[in-house]
Amino acid sequence: MAIQLANKIGVIVDSFNVGVRAGLLKAKEVGAEGVQIYAVSGEMDPANLNAAARRELRSYIEGLGLEISALCGDLGGHGFQDAAANAEKVEKSKRILDLAVDLGTNIVTTHIGIVPDDRGGAIYTAMQEACEELGQYAKSLNSYFAIETGPETSAHLKSFLDTLSTNGVSVNFDPANMVMVTGDDPEQGVITLKDYIVHTHVKDGKRLRVVDPRQVYGFLGYQKMTHEHIAEMASAGADFEEVPLGEGGVDFEAYFAALQSIGYKGYLTIEREVGAQPEVDIRKAVEFIKRYR
Repeated sequence: MAIQLANKIGVIVDSFNVGVRAGLLKAKEVGAEGVQIYAVSGEMDPANLNAAARRELRSYIEGLGLEISALCGDLGGHGFQDAAANAEKVEKSKRILDLAVDLGTNIVTTHIGIVPDDRGGAIYTAMQEACEELGQYAKSLNSYFAIETGPETSAHLKSFLDTLSTNGVSVNFDPANMVMVTGDDPEQGVITLKDYIVHTHVKDGKRLRVVDPRQVYGFLGYQKMTHEHIAEMASAGADFEEVPLGEGGVDFEAYFAALQSIGYKGYLTIEREVGAQPEVDIRKAVEFIKRYR
């Protein structure tokens, strides 16, 4: 193959569904070099990890020969569409970024809610103000909040990011979300968002019929978004379906070539949100990516 990737391979620990410590061991077993971990609630909630616990966890991860590619700080709900809820969400997001830095990564991935078309509307303004504050905070720590692609086209997301004063809010590029929900082209999406991509997911899926993104990701006044809801839709296979790598609509050779063409040096992190045997699928995904190395 013409492509020869030098990127490290990561996996989302939570995809194993066995808890953080056991998930870290699984990640090592399947051949990953890095991990992404949800850090919103439970044992990974920043409020539940004091300085000593953070040092111990970082040491444990490094002792396994792993590093953290990113934390996931997705707070669900409507993202940052609801101005009344944003003060609390922005504060929680900052604490997740503090945790990320303590654990050795400078990236927190998140969903901010669907960016509306109306630039003059209250929802757009609420999202813009929250992301401006988060971006400035991230920049002060030489870090990033990385918006996951999928709820809107890459061109529309770029137009929103271009309104912010820093690149402290950037992009976690997920090609499958684009294929499954908006029907956008991942290869072109990489080129469009080239100045903002700081982390990526490697996931595959099929779009079975046109779906309103609000039904997937929620929208203020419409419905709330939860990761569980998205996974259920991806598993049910009525509108779209998440599938093992190479079995869906993502052209990985084109996707990887596009990432290479923009000089992306970061992680290729495997996400598997559905399926009865996630460990088997993740192990196969690691081998799939290694074919391009």
